Amino acid sequence: NEIIHQSVRLRIMAALVTLAPDEEVEFTYLRDLLEVTDGNLGAHLRKLEEVDYINLTKLFVERKPRTFVSATKKGRKVFDEHVEALETILKSSETRK
Repeated sequence: NEIIHQSVRLRIMAALVTLAPDEEVEFTYLRDLLEVTDGNLGAHLRKLEEVDYINLTKLFVERKPRTFVSATKKGRKVFDEHVEALETILKSSETRK
């Protein structure tokens, strides 16, 4: 999957699919976890949101804007399929040795 295959987006999805389906993380948590800039993370999140792999929820908490991120059902399925494809590639390369 070319959308997920990009390294930052792959890491975003990997972090999100470890959560329960009804859980979400804050933008700043992801930014710090992935060690990327606000702008870089924002661009990747928009790309994932455009294809319905994630949900972005924007709220005001104590008068401060905060963004929360979660994986959609579609995003979880696509991530699992991508991981499965990578595992198949790795297994086939091991049999060639």
